[in-house]
Amino acid sequence: MRRIGLAVVVTVVCLTGPLTAQQLTRVPRIGVLVNADSPRVEAFRHGLREQGYTDGRNVFIEYRYASARSESLDVLARELMHLKVDVIVTEGTPPTLAARRATDSIPIVVTSAGDLVGAGLVASLARPGGKVTGLTLQLPELSGKRLALLRDLVPSATAVAMLLNRRNRVLHPLIWQETETAAKALRITLHRFEIERPDDFEAAFAEMVKQRTVAVLVPLDPMFNDHRERLIGLAAKSRLPAMFGERLHVDAGGLVSYGPNYAALYRRAATYVDKILRGAKPGDLPVEQPTSFELVINAKTAKALGLTIPQTLLLRADEILQ
Repeated sequence: MRRIGLAVVVTVVCLTGPLTAQQLTRVPRIGVLVNADSPRVEAFRHGLREQGYTDGRNVFIEYRYASARSESLDVLARELMHLKVDVIVTEGTPPTLAARRATDSIPIVVTSAGDLVGAGLVASLARPGGKVTGLTLQLPELSGKRLALLRDLVPSATAVAMLLNRRNRVLHPLIWQETETAAKALRITLHRFEIERPDDFEAAFAEMVKQRTVAVLVPLDPMFNDHRERLIGLAAKSRLPAMFGERLHVDAGGLVSYGPNYAALYRRAATYVDKILRGAKPGDLPVEQPTSFELVINAKTAKALGLTIPQTLLLRADEILQ
């Protein structure tokens, strides 16, 4: 009997190998709270791999996907809290606010969001304080550049509509102010169209046509992302060239976008997670702004709208989708 017992012990050791100190410690868990499993999430996973983390080996990742509805986000944020994750990674202001409401002890890394200071999530970009840090899209001045690029693409755009989410009370007022200033300098008449829910899209575009606007600006917003196919379809039906805040819309058939390179932001967020897992305090890690931007144009959509892409934009574009 003793010889059998010894054989069993030897077999187990051979199969599992010697226990290391790393195996004896707890494998960290990362909670991811975003609106959808998009290519951005894969960029975050890629960033983690660059930092030496592999899901299921030396880290576990818990994913929770939701629309921008705050009630859904709150439920999912609480789920991650109860799973006792070591850090929560968020996308956008609503998920970040939901995570903050769910916990005041778990560090939160933001992959991309609007005005984190204005939302009360950090004390300042240089010294966030508290449990939130990451990357901000606090760049309302980009709206002026988008308007100028839209004018370059559509020279006849002297009257431009701007779609705003009335519920986006932090970022969209800033974007409107910056765009309005740019419109005056460009001698463009800017029309404001506020909506609260996706069901308002049709009426807004019908009014744009009625007011004879020539093009439309669609800024960054979680709801606009979630319903991008619907927005793109309405813009096409209304024969309105549309400028978007990110390339997701252009990949789905939208005309043009100018904004931060989100893949780079998500990869960068992985470095924040690594630092926090190694003991850094999120409040000591400065919030960063984007440094990489991309202009993407859909040539097929331009042709359908009867637009000729100027050579200057062809040279400036980071990518032309055929």
